[in-house]
Amino acid sequence: MPVSAGATLHARIGHLGYSQDECARLEGLLERVRALKVRRKAVILAHNYQRPEIFEVADAVGDSLGLSRQAGILPGDVILFAGVHFMAETAKILNPGKTVLLPNMAAGCSLADTVTAPALEARASELRRRHPDLAVVTYVNSTADVKAVSDICCTSANAVEVVNSIPNRTILFVPDRNLAAYVAGKTDKTVIPWDGDCHVHQQITPDGVAQMKALHPDAVVLIHPECRADVLKLADEVLSTEGMIRFACASAAPSFVVVTECGLSDRLTIELPEKIFYRACQLCRFMKANTLEDVATSLERMQFEITVPESVRVRAARAVTRMLEVPGAVPGPRPAAPART
Repeated sequence: MPVSAGATLHARIGHLGYSQDECARLEGLLERVRALKVRRKAVILAHNYQRPEIFEVADAVGDSLGLSRQAGILPGDVILFAGVHFMAETAKILNPGKTVLLPNMAAGCSLADTVTAPALEARASELRRRHPDLAVVTYVNSTADVKAVSDICCTSANAVEVVNSIPNRTILFVPDRNLAAYVAGKTDKTVIPWDGDCHVHQQITPDGVAQMKALHPDAVVLIHPECRADVLKLADEVLSTEGMIRFACASAAPSFVVVTECGLSDRLTIELPEKIFYRACQLCRFMKANTLEDVATSLERMQFEITVPESVRVRAARAVTRMLEVPGAVPGPRPAAPART
């Protein structure tokens, strides 16, 4: 008997709450996107927090570090970034000759919104009067303008390595105060945090994680370093999203409590169906602003194009490239996920 429309997709993501009818509808959209990718000579980058159906048409799925690298490696005239605005900007920073599209302009970032370039320049100038060796280390979850006035960028996967790689003893860490606190505990340098946070990780509480640990005492607890310090104390491992995937792939443990945005649990469940992933997570309204319909429409209409003024791009590229050149800051390949059928 012929396979019914959406049956293959349903077999992959139905356990995440997708009905057979919804999968049949999505399969039609997936075919449309695949055809548009060929027509537009496009590649799709999808962050780990995206919707599962977007993973199905992505040329690369990963965290900020992995996708920053892929943006400069994958062929194609067009990069569609299924993520948030600052990520699409980073792709443009590294690929000035390519067209970069964001599926939905509502996909912003509460963390990136906590700092502006003028405010950062003013704060750095003030601190340098007391700390002449100050370096500004900026998390990539920030705008191009902010990256442009930074000394070096980092991601949650390599923040400690980046801070320890530079000669400066005093670090203004921008903009996530929770990640700054985590880094401060891993270095002997003075780390001065910017007062920003990710609304997703800030909403995760110790009580919520403790409840999951009590319900699943044998599960390995994986927590993102953007979480509060009182939450990190409950972790077996503190890891970036891609770090969590690498760990789960390599670990013999059968079950995990995943403490970050819920999309990462979706990806883990799809790629490692033989293991169990319990959720102690929150949804990001900005990441989830992107839909498969948005991806199709963006490629069809070539909207919404992300641009970065060249004067800003050159300075921002210096900070991003410097990050990518830090020894040990870029992990090697992780174990491959099971092949799609």
